[in-house]
Amino acid sequence: MSELRLDIVIVSYRCRTLLRDCLKSLSAFPPAGGARVWVVDNASEDGTVEMVEEEFPEVELIASDENLGFSKANNLVIRRGSAPYVLALNPDTLMTGGALDQMLELMEQKPEVGISGCWLELPDGSFDHAARRSFPTPLGALAHFTRIGRWKKAPARLAQYRAPEVESGPVDAVNGAFMLMRRKALDEVGLFDEGYWMYMEDLDLCYRFAQAGWITWYDPAVKVIHVKAGTSGKSRKPRVNYAFHYGMYRFYRKHYAKNDNILLRGAVYTGIAAKLGISMTRSAINRHLLRRLSSRRDAPAPGEDLS
Repeated sequence: MSELRLDIVIVSYRCRTLLRDCLKSLSAFPPAGGARVWVVDNASEDGTVEMVEEEFPEVELIASDENLGFSKANNLVIRRGSAPYVLALNPDTLMTGGALDQMLELMEQKPEVGISGCWLELPDGSFDHAARRSFPTPLGALAHFTRIGRWKKAPARLAQYRAPEVESGPVDAVNGAFMLMRRKALDEVGLFDEGYWMYMEDLDLCYRFAQAGWITWYDPAVKVIHVKAGTSGKSRKPRVNYAFHYGMYRFYRKHYAKNDNILLRGAVYTGIAAKLGISMTRSAINRHLLRRLSSRRDAPAPGEDLS
C-alpha cells in the first residue's frame, strides 16, 4: 500500500455536532488514495471523544486533558504525521466533492507554493472574505475595526482583511479554517507559533513562509463550506476575546514593532488595549441580554398550570 499523501488535522472544542458533520463530509469526499484524519479534542467533555470513537473508528483521535489551543494541538499532529501535505481544517467546515484532489494537484504542480487555501462559503451562500488576506498594517487594522475597510469601494490599503485586489493566485495569507501546507516547507520554516493560543497563528505562519521565500496561493475554483464562528460563537467569552487581541499584539510586536518608532508602537498598543476593553464590554452585555432572553422564554406564561 502506498504512503498516504495527506494528514488532515481537526482541532475540536465543544462542537460535537459540527465535528460530526465535518467528518461525514470528509468520508463522503476523500482525496484519491485516501488521507489520514486526526482529531485533537481540547478537553471538550461534551461527548465529542465518545462520538468520534463510536462513529468514526478510522480517525486518529487524541483526547487532550487540557485545552491546548489551536497552535499546540495542530503541531502535536504535524510532528506525529508523515504525509508530504498537512491540512489544518476547522471542525465547522464541510468538504465538497473534488476539493481535496484539486488542492493537492495544485500543490504538486506548483512546488514553490508552501501554503494554499480555497474559496470559503458561508452557509447562506455568500463569500467568507477571511478566506484570503493581505498582511495587516496599523492603518489597515484601524480601517477594518472602524468598518471603513469593509466598504466595497475601500482602497486595497484599507481593505487588507479582505484582499479584494487578489482574485486568485499568490496572496499574503489564507485562513486557518482550511490551510493546506507542504511538510517540506514546515520542516524548513517551522510549525505554528505556540505563543498564540488561538487567532493570528495562521497569519503568522503565512508571514514566516513569505519571509522564507515560499508562496501562499489562493484558489477560488475550489469551494469549502465554513460555518463562521461555528466553534467560538457569536459572542466571545473572555478568554477567547483576550486571545484574539493578544494575537494582534503578538503579531505586531514580533514582526512590525522593531521597525516602527516609539510613538507609533505606543499608539498601536494603546489601540489594541482599548479595543479589547470595548470588545469585552460588548460581549458581556450581549451574553447578559441572551441570558435574560433565555430566562424569559423558559418562564411560565401567566396562569400556566405547572403541576
